[in-house]
Amino acid sequence: MRLKQITALLFTSCLLLGLSGLAQNAPALPEVGKAAPEFELKSNEGKTVTLKEQRNKWVVLYFYPKDFTSGCTVEARNFQRDLAQYEKANAVILGVSVDSAESHQSFCAKEGLNFKLLADTDAKISAAYGSVREFNGNKLSARNTFIIDPKGKIAKVYTGVNVSKHSEEVLAALAELQKS
Repeated sequence: MRLKQITALLFTSCLLLGLSGLAQNAPALPEVGKAAPEFELKSNEGKTVTLKEQRNKWVVLYFYPKDFTSGCTVEARNFQRDLAQYEKANAVILGVSVDSAESHQSFCAKEGLNFKLLADTDAKISAAYGSVREFNGNKLSARNTFIIDPKGKIAKVYTGVNVSKHSEEVLAALAELQKS
């Protein structure tokens, strides 16, 4: 029994040390009120999309780990379900992951998604937004969302979102931000 307790304590200590090291090395999230990092990424449509092209619109830039996975599918379906409300709010939805444009194209076709998914295959943009994580030695985009105002500034940041209610949260925040 004593050996199990010592082993558990050592495991917990190593885990905590490892996590604190990860937190120290994690790139910082862009701050509210600061300019959003620019990007130029290939979309599921095979076209280049830039943040500059989105000026004069609100941008919901959401990062997600992987196409065709359960949480990512729920999140994408909910954004698609609410797409008309985003359009009424002069907002564009852009999803970003490290998957290829071809994977995004297949994911959009399978799920009937009518917004753009962007391929950040080298994870540079995910890193610029403090939204990269490692899993089994691979870089993935962390599940974070940024609302960017029409002038290109970060207006709101969400980290570690709950996919089932996230779209509603973002719509409510957009309405609140647009009042001010």
